[in-house]
This record gives sequence, structure tokens and C-alpha cells, in this order.
Amino acid sequence: MSESTSERLTRFFASRWGIITAGAAIGLLAPLLQKLGNPANMGICVACFERDIAGALGLHRAAVVQYVRPEIIGFVLGSLIAALLFREFRARGGSAPIVRYVLGVFAMIGALAFLGCPWRALLRLAGGDLNAILGLAGLTAGIAIGVLFLKSGYSLGRATRAPVAVGWIMPLIMAGLLLLLVFRVQVAEGGPLFFSTTGPGSLHAPLLISLGAGLIIGILAQRTRFCTMGSIRDVILMGDTHLITGVGALVVVAFITNLALGQVKFGFTGQPVAHSSALWNLAGMALAGLAFALAGGCPGRQLFLSGEGDGDAAIFVLGMITGAGISHNFGLAGRADAVVDGVLKVGGLSTAGMWAIGVGLLVCLAIGFTMREKA
Repeated sequence: MSESTSERLTRFFASRWGIITAGAAIGLLAPLLQKLGNPANMGICVACFERDIAGALGLHRAAVVQYVRPEIIGFVLGSLIAALLFREFRARGGSAPIVRYVLGVFAMIGALAFLGCPWRALLRLAGGDLNAILGLAGLTAGIAIGVLFLKSGYSLGRATRAPVAVGWIMPLIMAGLLLLLVFRVQVAEGGPLFFSTTGPGSLHAPLLISLGAGLIIGILAQRTRFCTMGSIRDVILMGDTHLITGVGALVVVAFITNLALGQVKFGFTGQPVAHSSALWNLAGMALAGLAFALAGGCPGRQLFLSGEGDGDAAIFVLGMITGAGISHNFGLAGRADAVVDGVLKVGGLSTAGMWAIGVGLLVCLAIGFTMREKA
């Protein structure tokens, strides 16, 4: 790639049209993946897909959500490709990794209480699921609390340059997962790997299409710094609307694509893999939003950062995968609404799940207060 071409592309991706392109690509590809086999209103969901990977590896035994999702692999490898092409791959780490791990755990617990990450909240809204409004309100509230900590000096410290091997660990893990998926490796009778035969985990688009979509999004997001948490943070903190235009493009394009494919159903009840318990939709995403703000990025952004060599982001990703295992093993994840004998049974959280949200909020608040730099 010539220097002039590289410079032109860098300028484009740094522009408002660049971030709009990234958001529009996600908004187009997610409904198409749904049409090709991914779960309804879950064409792309970082939290849900990392949960499925955790299940495939046996970290939880919820049989309906187990599959190695190629999209997640593509996000990391696509980001790696872009970072290498534009000479932005830099191995780094050492910025409070154990705190980031804990934040990743609670971010996942909050996201699975809502049944989706910020991307899925936007895609659920674009598919007519009005419960997403409460989820996005909770997400915004959690990020706003995180912004207050940022204004008061909150910091996890500065990452430092690390040996190049540190930056390659997460891409190599993803490459290993891809090989396990392609060859359906099983080292013991009955797994792992585990693959769902019913439920959301059994629904997936063809492998190569899913991987290709992930690679495209990984490349675009790495170049544009696409981040849903960052978009809300920037508006609250600085009044900067650059990133949020990409989020807006995602919603608009996803809604138009869903309309064209007949995938829009407005309402609160009867939505796929969702519950209409308002309080816990709000509280779950408030916890997730606060954890994302304290960690410096939404789950998608953390994957893209780990692809370009950020070991701290990789730790957050591993924390989220661990959190998925904890959520399902301890019964903390949200239960979807269901129709039983013709009567709607509203889902939501178990008592343990409610306590987990409360504990998570307290832990994140404690991190916010104690990780402030002294003047």
C-alpha cells in the first residue's frame, strides 16, 4: 500500500463519513446475518456471542447457548489486519489488569441481565423491540456516572509498551478458536467443544459469511475507533457528536434493512430472546454502562483494541467470557418472556440475579471512588 493511499484512507476513516460508514456497515450486516440464520434481533451481539463461546468451551452448561461464534473471531482478526496494514499494531499493557478483569465480569453480568450488549440494544430497537429503550436509558445512566468519575480524576493508570508477544496473545487465541470450530475438535467424549442443538446457540449463519462479516467490521471499526460507549461518553463529557453519528447510522440502516427483510415487529412483549421486566432491563444495562465507562470501551471496542495489541483490553474480554460462565452457572442471567398455555409469562431476573446487579453496582462504584488520582 503506497503512502499516499494510506494517508487518504486514514483521513477518510477519521472523518465523519468514515464513522458513518462503519456504523452503516454494522447496521446492514447484522440484519443480513439474522436473515441468513443468526438469532432474531441478534444478528450481532458481542456479549451474547462471547457467552456462546464460553458455553462451547464448557465454561457454562446452558445447552441452548453454546457455539463458537465466527463474528467474534473476525472482529479481532480484522482489527489485527487493519492495525498491521496501517502500522498501528502496538503491544501494550499493565494498566490495572485485575481491575479490568473484574469490570469485564460485571459488565457481562449486567449485559446478560438485559440479554444483550449495546450493539444488540440498538439492533433490538431497529427490529421494533421497545424494551431496548429502557436498556439504552440504563446504558446512558451508567455511562453518565462513569463520566462523573472521569471528571473527578478516575484513572486505571497508563499502559506501557510490552513485548510483542503480549499483543499477539488474543489474536492467536481467536485463531485457535477458529481452528477448533472448523475441525470440530473434541478431546473427550461428549465435549468440549459443545454445540447447541436447540435455542439461540443452534441458530447461526454459514461460517464463512459470519467470519467475513466479522473481518469487515473489525477492519472498519479499528480504523474509525467505533464505540457505542465512547459515543455517549463524548457527548456527555465534551459535547462531541463524531462517534454518535456512527451509532445513528447503525440504527437507521438496520431499521431500513429490517423493514426490507420483513424483520420488524413493534412492541414490548413477545420479542425474541428478550424480557419485558422494565426495572431489570434498566438496571442491568446501567451496570454494564458503568463498567464499560470505567474500563474505557464497550465490548466491541475492547475486542478491536485487543486485535491491535492492547493486552489490557484482552483481559477485559477474558473477564466478560468468565462473567458469562458465572452468569449461567449461578442463574444470574435474564430469562426471556415466554407464552405458557396461551398466557404471557414475563421473564426477568432470579433473586440471585437481582443481588448480582446490586453487588456489581457497588463494586463498580467502589472502583470508581478508589481509582481516582490524587491531585
